[in-house]
Amino acid sequence: MTATEVLGRFVAESEWTDLTDTLRHQGRRSLLNSIGCALGVAQSDPVAMAVRTLLPLSGADRTTVFGRSERLDVLGAAFVNAIGANLLDYDDTHLRTVIHPAAPVAPVVLALAEQRGLSGAAALHAFVLGMEVACRIGNAVSPMHYSRGWHITSTCGIFGAAAAAAKLLSLTADQTAHAIGLAASASAGVVENLPSAGKNLSVGNAARNGLFAALLAQQGYTAAPAALEGPLGWARAMGDVPATGEIVGDLGTRWEAAANTYKPYPCGIVMHAVIDACLQLRRDHDLRAEDIVAVSVSGDQLLLDRGDRTVANERDARVSIHHCAAVSFMFGKAGLAEFEDATASDPAVAAFRSRCQAVLDAASPRGAATATVRTADGRSLTATVQHPKGSQQQPLSDTEIEAKFRDSAAYGGFAGPIDAAIAAIWTIDTAPDIAPIVALLKS
Repeated sequence: MTATEVLGRFVAESEWTDLTDTLRHQGRRSLLNSIGCALGVAQSDPVAMAVRTLLPLSGADRTTVFGRSERLDVLGAAFVNAIGANLLDYDDTHLRTVIHPAAPVAPVVLALAEQRGLSGAAALHAFVLGMEVACRIGNAVSPMHYSRGWHITSTCGIFGAAAAAAKLLSLTADQTAHAIGLAASASAGVVENLPSAGKNLSVGNAARNGLFAALLAQQGYTAAPAALEGPLGWARAMGDVPATGEIVGDLGTRWEAAANTYKPYPCGIVMHAVIDACLQLRRDHDLRAEDIVAVSVSGDQLLLDRGDRTVANERDARVSIHHCAAVSFMFGKAGLAEFEDATASDPAVAAFRSRCQAVLDAASPRGAATATVRTADGRSLTATVQHPKGSQQQPLSDTEIEAKFRDSAAYGGFAGPIDAAIAAIWTIDTAPDIAPIVALLKS
């Protein structure tokens, strides 16, 4: 069997009882985190523009758009909710691949399950399987896939979306493999668009096109058996020779979905150690912004590739080493307000950014960073963070994820029943029909 076919069989034959309590709980955490992120931008321009564009094109059978009163068909709702989940750069992260697995998968699961009156357990099961498929395929092509300019959340997220939809549609193993294979022909997204809403467009497309692939497979539409890993397949076309063992090895016993992490800061995941190191220096040495003459931040190549950039807007700020250092030292925090356009364009913040430099440390592990400051009185102070807050080694607690959900929802002006929504998501697998839960998320 090809890797594509093995994944199809794995998804189709997986039983709810195959998921441990720990894995189910991780799935609930991922859903809560992802939905909260989407609520935080429900009224933003990119989401509003997408809704306005799709409303006149939407079919009659409509589902919930998180945080809004409008409803769209399942393809449209999956698209818009995926954009929202990824827009703040606050979503979950599988660090090994830097995939944000929930954003392209959760919106598909929730829209399709709402439309068809499916149970919460079925939705949660499909969601975990979808994240697993996306991350395993990401493992097989990392790191060269990303290095070539492919936005891996989108390009691999589509496979997770297709697998999750196939599970909810009760597709056979062959049909599921075809859904994954069809997704290979609709996979796209480029890193160059990261500082723009073009990044989020590709995440929305990953959700919509993955769902569409599964719906086509349900009708008998077929793909090549080795669409993923064949000589002219997706992986080789978009990278190098795939490590197929990463896709098929220990399926059902080693869960990549269990390695998911959650961000305490709304910015690129590799910036988190930068923020923690700067906050540590500020706290431990009682530093004020005016005390600091220069800041040097060092880390691996990925950190520099993502974060050594000029800041022109809030999107740049979310992936800027210099901005993360500036707000950490100036304000002692790096929350939603610290990455708004108003903060990014503040002359004082810009002046502090100009005193920061990024330096390559080839020996630095992925996700780690070292910050060194030179003070006006001649001191040189250094802090290194190997495992930032939110990492697997220092995970956010359930209470912290709840608080993040509340903060994001309030930031987005969500007026719905927040407490009821949180409680419903924590107990989603007990719900006989997911529709009442999703209804709590509308404006």
